[in-house]
Amino acid sequence: MRWLLVAVIVLATTGGQVLQAAGMRRHGEVHVTRPGALRKMLAWIVRNEFIIASVACMAVSFFAFMSLLSFAELSFAVPATAASLVLQTVLAKYALKERVSWKRWTGALLVACGVVMLAL
Repeated sequence: MRWLLVAVIVLATTGGQVLQAAGMRRHGEVHVTRPGALRKMLAWIVRNEFIIASVACMAVSFFAFMSLLSFAELSFAVPATAASLVLQTVLAKYALKERVSWKRWTGALLVACGVVMLAL
């Protein structure tokens, strides 16, 4: 059951982060210098389907993490769910067309090795 929850957390967190990045790219750079600009940006955010889906994914991730913590130790839960960093790096490269340096790939590989070590 705990690995199922880890999978839900990893997929939901990854989906939420990628959707959030895509939504904010659609908006462009944020310049909030006065209250009217903040209201305008918030109005745009609540109508952006990527941001709404991102919030839903992050809510699923949050509640799955709370459920995982109800019976698994924190020292297991946090490192195991770090696998989302690996998926986020892959999706950043291929879905969002970001340039990912060899240092980031190495970091993602090290995180993956840590998650594998937890599984053993």
